[in-house]
Amino acid sequence: MNNNMMNSDREQLYHDIGVIDFVVVEMTEYLDTHPTDKEAIEYLSHYVCMKNQAMREYAMKYGPLRISDADGCKQNEWKWATQDWPWNGGC
Repeated sequence: MNNNMMNSDREQLYHDIGVIDFVVVEMTEYLDTHPTDKEAIEYLSHYVCMKNQAMREYAMKYGPLRISDADGCKQNEWKWATQDWPWNGGC
């Protein structure tokens, strides 16, 4: 896989995480005012699972975005400290 394709995959996964996270935040806020909406709770649960899976996938491929995913990386170094951060061009 060439470098451009890998960067494109990384950027797409990072973008997807952002979209999923937006849904999670919005549903959380909705549930603050509608705490008994069972359909919304199921919807939120589905998207939380999607986000966790995407975060694990990102951590395995490119390094963790959150400290809780650092243990899933298969590198011989502490990627959390050595990777480029998104705001520094890491994605």
